[in-house]
Amino acid sequence: MPDPTPKVLIVDDEAPARSELRFLLGQAGAVEVVGEAGSAAEALQLIAAIEYDIVFIDIEMPGLNGLDLAQTLADAERSPTVIFVTAYSEHALAAFEVAATDYLIKPVGLDRLRQALARAATTSGGPEATTILAPPPAALPEEPWPRGEEAGSVTEGGGMRIERVAVERSGRTLLVAADEILYVEAQDDYSRVHTAEGRYLSRLPLNALEERLQPLGFFRVHRGYLVDLARVREVLPMYGGMLVLRLSDEGGTQIPVSRRRTAALKRALGM
Repeated sequence: MPDPTPKVLIVDDEAPARSELRFLLGQAGAVEVVGEAGSAAEALQLIAAIEYDIVFIDIEMPGLNGLDLAQTLADAERSPTVIFVTAYSEHALAAFEVAATDYLIKPVGLDRLRQALARAATTSGGPEATTILAPPPAALPEEPWPRGEEAGSVTEGGGMRIERVAVERSGRTLLVAADEILYVEAQDDYSRVHTAEGRYLSRLPLNALEERLQPLGFFRVHRGYLVDLARVREVLPMYGGMLVLRLSDEGGTQIPVSRRRTAALKRALGM
């Protein structure tokens, strides 16, 4: 019978920070710290030898940083739960993109650490191990978001005109129908259009695509993301009043919602 106590690895290039976190984890209980690493490369060596359940990772480290390490772990066959511990709040969005379970700001308080461990405790092993966890989500209806005239799309001769977006991939220009788009991501002065088949480059900035796609049921949930609300499967409430949208694609893509857009999104979803 396997040991039920979760095994923890602490990854931080500063020894005092590792010692402080080890002490707090001892106070919190319910986990066993069985490893420490001063770099991402050292952490990967330890993880290759031992199956850790939870990995606490600092972000700003020399060489391979914490975000790179988390992405490497997320791509592994068995992914441990990842919790970031950092002095910098500006990396929170990037943490969502590598599916971290929680994001702790130094100095970490004992109560906040226990909250993070409680989230991690509900994580099962396997490929879903790094999915962002939250209290039971508010499931959205399975019915698709209204399109056609109800969604504000333009009609011609009594029929719906299929809105398409010009994109580029491998030197080719393609036209992607709006109802194939999961979400659009800002990338400098351009945009990345994500579909179930892959991602494409659009030479239009996100603001221009928002103007075209908003009447078709798309919503700007963040300054960096435009989402087709028909593709939203769940709304996950996070700590601090934040929301995360889980999409209906096979990978269950998660998109963060900025606080200032939360109220408008709730109104759009009838929440």
